[in-house]
Amino acid sequence: MFSFDICLLGGGGRVGLPLAIAFANKGFKVIIYDLDKDKMDKIESGIMPFIEEGCEEKLTQVIGKNLIIADSPDLISQSRFIIITVGTPVEEHLNPQYSAMIRFFNDLLPYLVQGQYVILRSTVFPGTAEKLHNFLKEKGAKAHLAFCPERLAEGKALLELENHPQIISAFDKQCLKAISDLFKTLTKDVIVLTPTEAELSKLFCNAWRYIQFATANQFYILANQFDADYYEIYHAMTYKYPRTQGLPTPGFAAGPCLFKDTMQLASFSDNSFLLGHAAMLVNEGLPNYIIQTLKRNIGIQDKRVGILGMAFKANIDDERDSLSFKLKRILEIEAKEVYCTDPYVKRDYFVTAEELIARCDIIILATPHDEYRTLDITEDKLLVDIWNFYGKGGTF
Repeated sequence: MFSFDICLLGGGGRVGLPLAIAFANKGFKVIIYDLDKDKMDKIESGIMPFIEEGCEEKLTQVIGKNLIIADSPDLISQSRFIIITVGTPVEEHLNPQYSAMIRFFNDLLPYLVQGQYVILRSTVFPGTAEKLHNFLKEKGAKAHLAFCPERLAEGKALLELENHPQIISAFDKQCLKAISDLFKTLTKDVIVLTPTEAELSKLFCNAWRYIQFATANQFYILANQFDADYYEIYHAMTYKYPRTQGLPTPGFAAGPCLFKDTMQLASFSDNSFLLGHAAMLVNEGLPNYIIQTLKRNIGIQDKRVGILGMAFKANIDDERDSLSFKLKRILEIEAKEVYCTDPYVKRDYFVTAEELIARCDIIILATPHDEYRTLDITEDKLLVDIWNFYGKGGTF
């Protein structure tokens, strides 16, 4: 009945493309439909448009064979499974834009046929899947709807697709069986929830991680107020002590998911999710805390300050919602000059790491890329290393 097994909408992105490659490597006939032509041209040439461990090698094995680029939305109708991996629609205050999702599904309607399974993989506001299910029924669409949230660490998607359980939910048993069989080709464990439970599970996961990072950052700030080395305290708390093994180290908690999803959860709770708001204030306030501490301790008005790392986390090329850029904006007001560098993120005004070190009085390690381990940062430079990346303690 169908020419293809799977169609990934938004399949050129960081969520969709690794999933498409994973399914294609399992023998499924997969198509990608994405409006970003530059990305599609790279993918068709066997080139990954972003860093994702192990993907480029597997992409070259399947592109043009089990994995093809769709040049028309008409191919959506020829696919048994339609997986939606477009970005989560939120407005400027991070409240969900349900109307945008309805418009997306309204545009999708002409391509839906009987026997299809539509899998929503984007993070959505609780209750969204049920509303979309009702919308499809009202419009007479014969396709089944499922919600299967993505919970992968960027840069490790292929590995985690195989090793982490997949949460699935649907509105009928036939759909639940079909998507369970589909995802069991990637991972042996699937967890069945109701759609609302599945929506909440994704938001809870990201909010929990965000709160954990905020706890570590708050402890770090408190230790500094007492002129104590937080990493000595951290070692004492976590060494052979199982009840604190989940405590992360301090650092910038950023990216396109944690902050946004925590705020979505706050919106869902009628702004009574006080832990989420507190975590946001701590994590988003860390760049300003660093700058204010530098101002009190040594003054920075006449100093050249360099930022090592502009991606939102180590060893990737994703700059979305990176706190390094927030740090840069504040420093441009407070410091004499600001320099930036990153081995993965490219901007015309960036300099090399070596040039940054040579020019700057103060060096802030914002993103601990592995490439920075061998840098020669001399003793005459003030190094701000809240990650304790260089093992010298996080105080400054």
